Amino acid sequence: MKIQNQTSVKAYKSGGFIGRYQKLVRDTVIPYQYSVLRDEAPDTEKSHVVKNFINAGKAVRGEDVDDGFYGMVFQDSDAAKWIEAAAYSLINFPDQKLEETVDGLVDIISEAQDTDGYLNTYYTIKDKDKRWTNLLEGHELYCSGHMMEAACAYFEATGKDKLLKVMLKNAEHIYKHFIEEKNGGCGGHPEVELALMKMYRATGDKRCLELAEHFVDTRGCDVHFYEKEAEKRDWTVWNSNPSDYDYMQAGKPVRQQSDATGHAVRAVYLYTAMADIASQNGDKELFAACRRLWESITKRRMYITGGIGSTVIGEAFSVDYDLPSDTAYAETCASIGLMFFASRMLENDLDGEYADVMEQAFYNTVLAGMQLDGKRFFYVNPLEVIPGISGVSPTHRHDLPVRPKWYACACCPPNAARLIASFGSYAYGENDDTLFCHMFADGTVEAKNGMKLTCETQYPYGFDVSYKIEKGGKLAVRIPKWSGKFGITANGCGIEVQPKKGYIFLDVSDGDAIKITLDGTPKFAYGSVKVPALTGKVAVMRGPLVYCFEGADNGDVLSLSLRRGGDITVGEHTETPFGEISHSTVKITADAVRRDDIDTLYTDSIPNETSCKAVGIPYYTWGNRGENQMRIWLPESLV
Repeated sequence: MKIQNQTSVKAYKSGGFIGRYQKLVRDTVIPYQYSVLRDEAPDTEKSHVVKNFINAGKAVRGEDVDDGFYGMVFQDSDAAKWIEAAAYSLINFPDQKLEETVDGLVDIISEAQDTDGYLNTYYTIKDKDKRWTNLLEGHELYCSGHMMEAACAYFEATGKDKLLKVMLKNAEHIYKHFIEEKNGGCGGHPEVELALMKMYRATGDKRCLELAEHFVDTRGCDVHFYEKEAEKRDWTVWNSNPSDYDYMQAGKPVRQQSDATGHAVRAVYLYTAMADIASQNGDKELFAACRRLWESITKRRMYITGGIGSTVIGEAFSVDYDLPSDTAYAETCASIGLMFFASRMLENDLDGEYADVMEQAFYNTVLAGMQLDGKRFFYVNPLEVIPGISGVSPTHRHDLPVRPKWYACACCPPNAARLIASFGSYAYGENDDTLFCHMFADGTVEAKNGMKLTCETQYPYGFDVSYKIEKGGKLAVRIPKWSGKFGITANGCGIEVQPKKGYIFLDVSDGDAIKITLDGTPKFAYGSVKVPALTGKVAVMRGPLVYCFEGADNGDVLSLSLRRGGDITVGEHTETPFGEISHSTVKITADAVRRDDIDTLYTDSIPNETSCKAVGIPYYTWGNRGENQMRIWLPESLV
């Protein structure tokens, strides 16, 4: 069964765990990030994003620009992702003041658009003559893509089309340059492709679909394009290597690709567009390529946390089974992009494995990317941190033990905000007669096909999921792969339904009450013997949550081993203090063994070992209590 290009339902109002996060985004993250964009946040990395747009507007009008452009070449995208987060928040929580703030920013952005439709503050301010001459690293299409996504989201949220018209004019400019004038190439950082698909659905303009198809089909056809482009200019942004085809996802035409390679974010943004176009056009060849790339990621190149991109060199995939814990890159944006990819794969093929990975990435890496108070963020998400080594050693400098407030390259913070605010778009989908529940979230859902229900659950800490049906129809609910057993009742009576590709299908009527009980038993998790970093190690999972062990609970973590076959005790669901932050969570306690330290680097004496308990917390909550050790994978003791 196929979901018809509709990952968004008509309306979704969240409560429970997701609702708390969405309120955090509304109350803290969105205001804080806007203060950063305006350079008003104290003791925080300068952004200058809003000022860049103001200065670009001056340049378009021929006025003097006082302080020029500041920041990364893709700085515009921070504003776009903030608008998108604000738009989804407005859908969840109407707010006139926030809407007026967005309107004001849209006005500033619209004034920065050149008369021909071009929109990019870096080139408008710095050097207009260099437009479209550095697709390798210029990020013009990338920035346009993010602003297109923002325009579509804000139009969906408010019905206001000013930004949508700006970006349609920008799309027309891009169409003229690449299609009508037949200028070659595609963006070094894929993004505009998936955004153009959203523009096509929002506007019905077939040029957007044609552009998306063009950029996907063009990529990798001329392997030496970026080298030829570099030979024509005497300037560069970062001195990027134009021969690193895999980094730009351009080593082969997309239909010939089989291994996830290169920059991980670029990869999954591209794959998302490929899957979207495959669904739109019924392109089986393109979907087959997506399937090969999906298996490359999820079967051989993905962390247990749903993190992807194992090496800091190029923020990239490396090779099969190279998944070190302590030097992991696992960029927050990459897991967000993996969720995008999974969501679009579901539109081609209703299979629970896509939603399983979507959930795995969200509850672990994506949420770990933001501090519990919404004010600090991780770009990189290691699975092991040792103060004194992590963030210090040249090989571990990228793996920070504490979240910074902001980054000069600030792609991840607003990306996390927009993902959390739009969670309902990934949790639910529909077609003409069925409502699909891909992930579990407390709240009410109204589908465009007329169905309406309320979900009650304490997920991911509670494993009863109840649906009260207000308007009936066909309901498809995913049964997670991690739940070895499950039960279903309809109006209080137990029923037997066998999952099909991970989903159960129910005909529901007005007033029906459906309850699904999943298996919340904590379990040991083991890695493939092909992963060198995991030899002799074990992790703990409960439901979708990966647990980790921090020094704040355990003292020295490096001396701990988990006892094979030992008991794992689940604590109470309580408000837990994380320094000055309080968060509702559940700890686990596992039978463990602690090895005594020795007074020398090496010895031939057998170390003493004593039995103990190891306390685990959900991985997404780590790093909220200052610098301390953290591990997901612990050695397994046979004693």
